[in-house]
Amino acid sequence: MVNFCKSSKCLIGKTAIVTGSNTGIGYETALEFAKRGCRVILACRNQEKAIQARDQIAALTGNENVLFKHLDLESLDSVREFAKNINSTEDRLDILVNNAGAANLPDRLTPDGLQLEMAVNYFSPFLLTNLLLGMRWTENKNFLIISLPDLLKQSAPSRVINVSSVLAKLISNLNLDELNKHTGDFNMYNKTKLCNIYFTQELARRLQGSGVTTYSLHPGVVHTDFQRFSNVLNYIASKCFKTAEEGAQTSIYLSLEDGIEEYNGQHFEDCKPVKPYCGARDEDKAKKLWEISERMVGLK
Repeated sequence: MVNFCKSSKCLIGKTAIVTGSNTGIGYETALEFAKRGCRVILACRNQEKAIQARDQIAALTGNENVLFKHLDLESLDSVREFAKNINSTEDRLDILVNNAGAANLPDRLTPDGLQLEMAVNYFSPFLLTNLLLGMRWTENKNFLIISLPDLLKQSAPSRVINVSSVLAKLISNLNLDELNKHTGDFNMYNKTKLCNIYFTQELARRLQGSGVTTYSLHPGVVHTDFQRFSNVLNYIASKCFKTAEEGAQTSIYLSLEDGIEEYNGQHFEDCKPVKPYCGARDEDKAKKLWEISERMVGLK
């Protein structure tokens, strides 16, 4: 039984960013926002697929206020450029859905010296969120300190939604000394998703009283492009897993539902809050992870 978001909230006059929204649950999330009249920014790496998604959403909803902006989470420079563009062209930001993610990426470092899967799933969303909250960053070449507007705070009440996974449960003790180290394909993905949860918890503490709230979620086991590389897994997924529309419901719920501010920083499944996973109950570790992450991505 899938819980669907029952909110009837209108989003006319609101702006949302959904990363990885050219396909899967990101696409379904963006589609739902567009149906409600929202200005929706599809933040994606693949321009061709994103433009197709944008045109399809506009055709299905009649909402022409849907646009694509390039964002490559493998590159911190791309994240910075995206944030600067948003802050210079948009006058508000009500919803940020950090949806994009990947699994089983090659064991290599990005040009920024970050482990690839950790960069895509955690470090880049961490940086993006902070830049849209007005944090400062340093240009590596000339050490110029750059400050950005805090669109999320200016648009409060606003929300940050971080898509995680129940697989974070499998990490009982996050080793911060190995944060940027590849620790096996399956383990690596789980580690990045636990970082998403810890990030959400610490972000909520730091945003107390700002009008910005944040939530993490497990979307369910969803039949998306994640399975496209395996014919067997793709077949099983099509028969047994949630559809992308079903998988998007908790993201949509957390973006729209009134009266959930008391759950700021908490983790959700099937549109309901759940107890913190055993490996995600260490407040000191969440704070330390934040401090390490700031250094890794160049925030000041």
